[in-house]
Amino acid sequence: MILESRGQVKKLFYKDATWAFLLLLPNIAGFLVFTFFPVIASFLLSFTSWDMLKPIEWVGLQNYYDLWKDETFIKVLWNTIYFSAVSVPAGIFISLFLAIALDQNIKFKKFYRAAYFLPVVSSMVAVAVVWQWIYNPEYGILNYFLGWFGIDGPDWLTSTVWAMPAVILTSVWKNLGFNMLIFLAGLQSIPESYYEAADIDGAKWHQKFRYITVPLLSPTTFFVSVMSFIGSFQVFDSVFLMTQGGPARSTSVIVYYLYENAFKYFYMGYASAMAYILFFMVFLITLVQFWHQKKWGVY
Repeated sequence: MILESRGQVKKLFYKDATWAFLLLLPNIAGFLVFTFFPVIASFLLSFTSWDMLKPIEWVGLQNYYDLWKDETFIKVLWNTIYFSAVSVPAGIFISLFLAIALDQNIKFKKFYRAAYFLPVVSSMVAVAVVWQWIYNPEYGILNYFLGWFGIDGPDWLTSTVWAMPAVILTSVWKNLGFNMLIFLAGLQSIPESYYEAADIDGAKWHQKFRYITVPLLSPTTFFVSVMSFIGSFQVFDSVFLMTQGGPARSTSVIVYYLYENAFKYFYMGYASAMAYILFFMVFLITLVQFWHQKKWGVY
């Protein structure tokens, strides 16, 4: 009887495993075809010279060596760091402020939450068109508003100084609603009893924010910061749609330069090497964030 029951269990296990594999097969096939094999192929291509017309030529580490001698790559690398260093903290602080404001008992707060989240689900093409009109030096609303205070607004998207801040502002505005929603969920998970105890002890609002909200919100802040840094290093669509790299490459970032090398100049090996430099940069920054989070995270 025991052997018979074991045989039935084994038969049922193989039957369930077969069905599970068949149901997962489309997803596994898609992952292999569209993710795994392309990643392996691009890694191997990073050690070659190939323009999609001539035969592939193995060059070893030459592409990686050439990148660090490429002045344009160094410039777009610094542009990417500049974009991340400004957009990530700004996006985190503004979205946290909005989340705290919309966590209060105010009228129409559901409408405000939906309104701030709307840009997240909007097409970047539509967003770029709207902000190009806002930044227009002749009839844009931003320069018109500055004119009320006697300020002569610059040519935002054609200025080597103001083009990058303009793109950063657009990107922060576009992603603000997503971070706000995550922070809002984190705020609502903090037990109200902590604030009630602080009120009994006579704590001020800034003390409650510093000693209750910020520590208990640290896991949420960590998640938002990691995702924001990864997204900022991969920025492309706003640069492509609004400035095409900007005047004197003032807004050209790594992914945009990678796109140019791969799909304009067809330097596939060089572009693949650039992609892996970007991958290792994002990987190291994420590791540093995980290591640092152990010191200030509160669970």
